[in-house]
Amino acid sequence: MGSDELSPESVDAEPPVPCGACRAALGSPSRKTVSFLLLDHLTVPVVGCEDHLEQFRAVCDLTTDGSAQLLSHVPAGGVPCPGCRLSTHGTRRALIPVAGGAAVVLGCPDHQSTIASRFETGQRTRRQLADDFDSFRSV
Repeated sequence: MGSDELSPESVDAEPPVPCGACRAALGSPSRKTVSFLLLDHLTVPVVGCEDHLEQFRAVCDLTTDGSAQLLSHVPAGGVPCPGCRLSTHGTRRALIPVAGGAAVVLGCPDHQSTIASRFETGQRTRRQLADDFDSFRSV
């Protein structure tokens, strides 16, 4: 793993999260604070403030041919993965820093890792697009 790649962190380690709304949501994940990220074939519960979850979704959206969606309610089809479905009761969660806030992926370990990897890929894509745009503007 490279030095700039994400690795899911345990919420128990409690890295600093500057956003008060994220801290509040992370402190007590409940039905009101859990959203659902739909990305390709994945449906994964996530927690964070509305603004940082939207930023998280937008970055993940750069990694799909379709679109990443964020729902504030349980999707009509439910959560297909049994591990992700029960993840709100577990203790292992992936905290992913998002521009002064955080998103916590509550899915099973495999899907936590997949989402963290997709977010990192989206971050690299966003940086490359910004660099390309800056190069184009300077011509």
